[in-house]
Amino acid sequence: MKAFFKNFWEDQSGMGVVEVILIIVVLIGLVIIFKTQITEVVNDIFEKIVSQSSSV
Repeated sequence: MKAFFKNFWEDQSGMGVVEVILIIVVLIGLVIIFKTQITEVVNDIFEKIVSQSSSV
C-alpha cells in the first residue's frame, strides 16, 4: 500500500491538466477583479471604431 501511494504521488501524467485548470482559474479571477476596467477599455475601443468608420 505504501508503494502505491509513493507511485501515485510521483506520477506526473495528470500534471498538464492541473496546470491548465490553475491557469484558467487565475485568468477568471483576473477578469472578475478587473471587470470594470476591461469593460471601459472595450467600450472606448468600440466608440473609436464607430466614430472612425463613419469618416470612411
